[in-house]
Amino acid sequence: MTPAAGPFLEAQAPSPDAARVKGLIAHAGTRRRRLEAATGYLMILPALAVFGVFVFYPLARAIWEGFYETPPFPTEPSRFVGGHQYASVITSSAFLESLWRTVLYVVMTVPIGIVLGVALAILANRKIRGIRIYQTIFASTIATSTAVASVIFFTLLNPEVGLFSYWLGIHGGTGVLGSPTLALPAVAVVSIWQNLGFTFILFSAALLAVPEELMEAARIDGASTWLRVRQVIMPLLSPTLFFATVIGIIGAFQAFGQIDLLTKGGPANHTMVLIYYLYETAFVNDNPGIASVMSVVLFAILGILTYVQFRVVQRRVFYGN
Repeated sequence: MTPAAGPFLEAQAPSPDAARVKGLIAHAGTRRRRLEAATGYLMILPALAVFGVFVFYPLARAIWEGFYETPPFPTEPSRFVGGHQYASVITSSAFLESLWRTVLYVVMTVPIGIVLGVALAILANRKIRGIRIYQTIFASTIATSTAVASVIFFTLLNPEVGLFSYWLGIHGGTGVLGSPTLALPAVAVVSIWQNLGFTFILFSAALLAVPEELMEAARIDGASTWLRVRQVIMPLLSPTLFFATVIGIIGAFQAFGQIDLLTKGGPANHTMVLIYYLYETAFVNDNPGIASVMSVVLFAILGILTYVQFRVVQRRVFYGN
C-alpha cells in the first residue's frame, strides 16, 4: 500500500456513528413492517374467524367423518374404515350416475343462460324510447327466489291445468315433470329463467364499459351488426363472460331447491343430481359418513374445475391492457 492510499481508505471507511444510524434505520423499517403485518392480520381476524367456524371447520369435519362408516343401527358406534369408504363411494354406480346427471344439468343451464343473458343485454343496450321498460322486464327475475320460480313452473307444467302442458299437447298422466326424458330439461329451464335476470344485469353493466368510439369506428368501417358483436363487443365482455361461467358452474353444481320442489329426484332418479343425492343420503337414509364423502368429492370437483378455468380459460380473457 502506498503512503497516499492510507488516508484515502480511512476517509472512505464508515464512521461508527454512521453505521449505528444505518442500523437504527434498518431496525425502524423492520419494526414498521412488523407493525403493518400485525395490523393487517388484526383486520382480517374477524373474517378468518367466520371462515374458520362456517367453512374450514365443517370441511375438516366432513373429511374426517368420511373415514368412518355409519352403522345401520344408531345404537352401534361408527367404525373407522380409512380410505376404503372414499373408494367405494366414488366407484359406486349411484354416485357416478348422479354425477353424470349433474354434468348434464350444468351443460343445459350454464351455456344457454349466458347466451340468453348476452343476447338480451345487447338488445336492451339501445337508445330508443321505452327501452327502460324492457330492461326492467328482463331484469325482473333477479327478485324471484328459487321457491317462487319452482312453484310458478310447477303450476305451468301441471298435466291437468298447466298452460305449458296445454301448449305441448301433454294432458293427463304424469306430465312433463313425470317424464324420464323431459324432467331434467324442465328443471333446467326453471333455473335458466330464474338466473336470467342476474345474467342480464351483469352483462348490461359490462356493456356500459364498451367505448362508443370503438363501435362508431366499426360502423364507419362497414362492419355488420354480427361482426361488431363478435369482433368488438365479445372480446371486451370476456372478463364478465369468464366470471359468469365460473359462478354459473358452481351454482349449477349446487342446485337443490328446484329439484326438491319439482321432482324430488324423480322420476326413477332421472333428476337425482349430486347435491340432492347427498341430501337424501344424509337426512333421509341417515348415513352421514357416505354423505361426507360425497360433499368432499363435490368440493374437490368444484375446486379442480375452478382451477382449470383460471389456468386455461383466463388466458383468453382480454382485460384491455
